[in-house]
Amino acid sequence: MSPSISTPPPIPSPLRKQLTPPPPTPSAPSKTSQQSKMAPKAQLVPQLSNLPEATRDELARIEKQFELNDERLRIIVDQFVSDFRKGLGKYGEPMAMIPTFVTGVPNGTETGTFLALDLGGTNLRVCEITLNGDQTFTLRQQKYKVSTELKTGEATTLFDYMADSVDHFLTGRDIHGEEALFLGLTFSFPVEQTALDKGVLLTWTKGFAAKNAVGHDVVKLLQDAFDRKHLHVKCTALLNDTVGALMSRAYMSGGCLLGAIFGTGTNGAYVEKTKNITKLDAATRKSLEHFEEMIINTEWGAFDNARRVLPVTQFDNKVDRESINPRYQLFEKFISGMYQGEICRNLLLYLIDNNYLFNGYSTAQLNTHYGFDTALMSSIETPVENPLHPAVVVDEANKTTTTADTFHPNSTAQSANTRKILVENLHFRPEQISDEDTEIVLWACKTVATRASRLSGCAVATVFEQTGMKNKEGTVDVGVDGSMVEFYPFFEERLREALVSLIGAEGNKKVVIGLAKDGSGVGGWFYSCSSPSRLFTDCLFSSK
Repeated sequence: MSPSISTPPPIPSPLRKQLTPPPPTPSAPSKTSQQSKMAPKAQLVPQLSNLPEATRDELARIEKQFELNDERLRIIVDQFVSDFRKGLGKYGEPMAMIPTFVTGVPNGTETGTFLALDLGGTNLRVCEITLNGDQTFTLRQQKYKVSTELKTGEATTLFDYMADSVDHFLTGRDIHGEEALFLGLTFSFPVEQTALDKGVLLTWTKGFAAKNAVGHDVVKLLQDAFDRKHLHVKCTALLNDTVGALMSRAYMSGGCLLGAIFGTGTNGAYVEKTKNITKLDAATRKSLEHFEEMIINTEWGAFDNARRVLPVTQFDNKVDRESINPRYQLFEKFISGMYQGEICRNLLLYLIDNNYLFNGYSTAQLNTHYGFDTALMSSIETPVENPLHPAVVVDEANKTTTTADTFHPNSTAQSANTRKILVENLHFRPEQISDEDTEIVLWACKTVATRASRLSGCAVATVFEQTGMKNKEGTVDVGVDGSMVEFYPFFEERLREALVSLIGAEGNKKVVIGLAKDGSGVGGWFYSCSSPSRLFTDCLFSSK
């Protein structure tokens, strides 16, 4: 049976051109290695000197609210570390620090072919992954759209759709034997995990609100759907997408400390000493006595829901107040692609309402809730080639200013690009947009995105400090995935500026950030076997 293909959900998606899944069509196998393209590095500097003094003063006042100086960064990380330790010591803390019962990571020599199912923010993926044993893999996948009706309807309907998608993917496959196929489920929502194949959903995020799912074991919900469809598929492992990113990066690089998602949402999973997970009961601790480490799913999107240290502005308040989960997932609302465009939209509307921008004009699109996508911020911040004008390039980490030969933020080309985006996507009339307006829009995008990137650096620095890596020799691998880190201009550069402040220039050099491409799907293979001790080649399909 082939699952129906739903229309795209009307919720914001960062960099929609890259993320919106097509109808399910088989993709050609792709051989993925640890080499991935990152965002450009030459940052644009908005030219605000020609603005009226009152406008400059107002922008400076607003920018101060978004500012994260060295002292504020340190306060945030200290609170982050404190919350980590509270979550490791007690269940029910805002920072959940969920034990995953994954007690090892791959090293790149594993081989075999495996099946994974990935439910993330904007789409559903079914994957077949072939590990080549040389730190590379081949991926076959199909993507299925998840409609708003599926996200907010009954849980059984959602999980039946997931089972139908797996059935559709397996149709026509050359599957050997009649035993159940083992599948790893990458489930990118907060789950209280009690075993490798058991986990109770704590809450929905990312626009999901399916009924009768919270408080239930998601593996059982999926297995019941497989059984209703009479599919010989056994879900044997539950993983978060961050764990998948960590596992994928470890396979591609030979080891990894942290897997982090910076996309529609955000979260991190890292390798912790088992002895530090003191909230585990005595029986569980005894069963783990031979394992020194375990991967912890932090659920750091919920950091500082109490608003103790994060710089909450009026624009953040409005986003939170109008969200489906007010006063929850505050950190995620500061840094993820789902919300950055809406924060920026609120800022632009404030400037319009106070006659600092577009001479007070707005449009129906800009007035629409989530009408300014994070993808537009990315397009506005992306430098436009213009070799006739040098650009001012600021390296804030090393406190230097230089010129480059290719980009100029105040050039005709850059301003025209911003104007084109405002006309085509937000439906302004060209005569309503001045050159000064384009600089203010660029400033707003940079202000919101820079704060998000620097806060992302706080999360990475927290793991670095919690694990004691600051005082150890050698490099530390961080596997990252998500549209923000992969596509948003200057994300890594700004993140590293925060790292330099928090762990020093030498500590920053130790951190190797690499894309864990397809981590949420690929990472599910490692524990998709019925037992981690089984040979990979015995798990699912015939091994190569």
